[in-house]
Amino acid sequence: MTILIDEPIWPAHDTVWAHLVSDASYDELHAFAAAQDIPRRGFDHDHYDVPESRWHDLVAAGAEPVTGLDLARRLERSGLRVSQRVKRGL
Repeated sequence: MTILIDEPIWPAHDTVWAHLVSDASYDELHAFAAAQDIPRRGFDHDHYDVPESRWHDLVAAGAEPVTGLDLARRLERSGLRVSQRVKRGL
């Protein structure tokens, strides 16, 4: 199991957010998120958006901290990345 989390640097809704992904499967990602009480509404095509306030808890639960660039590269290599074009419905 490899759940990855990047730095919480993405601003929105009066906080900053990190991305939580799996480089193995969406099932693994959803199971980890559910076990950590992350609402399914936080899932955005290929990742969960998680607030900075949850970052340390998720790392303690087993998420591997990586840079945003490493997260994107590993997600791409896994074949699980959803392109921006698809996300936008183009």
